[in-house]
Amino acid sequence: MALKTRQAHKHPPSSKASRRAKFQADLAPAEDRIVRGLKQDLQLGSNSDFLSDALALFRWAVWERKCGHRIFSESAMGERKELVLPRLERVAPELTLPRVEIPWTHRELESLADLASKEPAGPTEPLVRAMRG
Repeated sequence: MALKTRQAHKHPPSSKASRRAKFQADLAPAEDRIVRGLKQDLQLGSNSDFLSDALALFRWAVWERKCGHRIFSESAMGERKELVLPRLERVAPELTLPRVEIPWTHRELESLADLASKEPAGPTEPLVRAMRG
């Protein structure tokens, strides 16, 4: 799909706020049928209305991913499907791993330090037997 944006210049613009951009999309026949079908489903009469609603939805999705939220649809039965769109993932914050704090006792820390500082243990006889077959 190729997209082109240009400014409409019928009359010299009086201010930047009054300019309206023209938008043209070169769609493949299948994409054109999809757009027409969606416009019919949504009862939209113009491409401008369709694009405006599509932009609102996409802007919301981008904002949600920027905030680190995931986007789901949920069926009446509670089945959930996550929306995964590679372009949306580009704006998602980096994954932060959860921090887990373990309340070690002084004795447990000493035992851990003792185990970590020793030579690695060799395989036990039952382990050797199990490995042989």
